[in-house]
Amino acid sequence: MTVSKADSEIFTPTAIAPQFVQARQQGVSVPGYPGGVIPSSMADGYAVQDIAIDLWPDELVGWKVGLVPPQHRERLGAERLAGCIFKSKVQQASADGPNTFRAIEGGFCAVEAEFIIRLGKDAPANKTDWTVEEAADYVGELLVGVEIAGSPLKTINALGPTVVASDFGNNDGQIIGQAISNWRDLAWEDMPVETFINGKSVGTATAAAIPGSPIAALAFLLGAVAARGKPLKKGQIVTTGATTGIHDVVAGDVAHVSFGPFGTVDCVAVPA
Repeated sequence: MTVSKADSEIFTPTAIAPQFVQARQQGVSVPGYPGGVIPSSMADGYAVQDIAIDLWPDELVGWKVGLVPPQHRERLGAERLAGCIFKSKVQQASADGPNTFRAIEGGFCAVEAEFIIRLGKDAPANKTDWTVEEAADYVGELLVGVEIAGSPLKTINALGPTVVASDFGNNDGQIIGQAISNWRDLAWEDMPVETFINGKSVGTATAAAIPGSPIAALAFLLGAVAARGKPLKKGQIVTTGATTGIHDVVAGDVAHVSFGPFGTVDCVAVPA
């Protein structure tokens, strides 16, 4: 039987998700987007992500929030996107030496300086529209840390937000630093951050670099995951966005992220 090109190029989430999951489990890259047909909408991207979450043999303990690049926002009807974080991928920042994280050869890997929210109470399951003021009441802690952006697919960001959403939101880990105990008394501009890769400064910012504030990122996520039947729970973590940028790394690269008076995070990429 001959299958025409048109017949073979069908977007099939149930076929795509297992390939991403297997590649992540094995720590190997994929040569291109599985199946060749990328998701056309954010809903399609999340359909793949939801299947992968169910396939992944670990506890879902949080979410990352990323920005949709401006050129895609009108077409996709979205300004932010969400990705999943699993328990075995969360580390506490070490004081004895750099934390290690994997870089999949032939895949994508980057470090992102983040302000992280730990939920103080369960969110209602049926509430899908949130204001920043409402979201603020659900913050238990504000912490500093580093997101490890990672995927078996090297071109994940170049292929766009729907592809990012489909593969864990391009997340491969989280390193959590110290809490900012008096954050409610501070301005976002008074929470500094600077990222160094191999000793060279690659970006400076403050928490104000997150559009609308880190709490606005939380407000988005509270609604987005509730709409997917996965409302946020007490103790879950939310990374609110890359403050100094997305800094590509390969195995052997060393990152140092300074949050000024709120601590530092040191980490080094190792081969998967």
